Amino acid sequence: MSLEAKLNECLEIDGAKAVALVDLATGMAVATAGDSNGLDLNVAAAGNTNVMKAKLATMKDLGLDDEVEDVLISLSSQYHMIRPLTDDSGKGLFLYLVLDKAKANLGMARFKVSRIEADLKV
Repeated sequence: MSLEAKLNECLEIDGAKAVALVDLATGMAVATAGDSNGLDLNVAAAGNTNVMKAKLATMKDLGLDDEVEDVLISLSSQYHMIRPLTDDSGKGLFLYLVLDKAKANLGMARFKVSRIEADLKV
């Protein structure tokens, strides 16, 4: 399945508004989809790269030998989900998903994103 199809699959999740595939090394959005409704996904990609790098650095400082499964940020009206890709073809990339908090089921969204991410080959 194509990258575009996988991003569109993310948009089928209840409450999904926009999604980006982001390069952790550069902070650049590799691909985007959805109606960001004024949210600049390129700026969001760069900012969330800083979030991921900070989390990875903190884990290293703490001596945690573990992997980030996802990072969840709750705003008053949205959820922002960051999900690193685990397939070797996607190492160094992460999915960034914006969800409408009033329409999304966070548990189901996490489950669906994990399944989409597991099948995503770049």
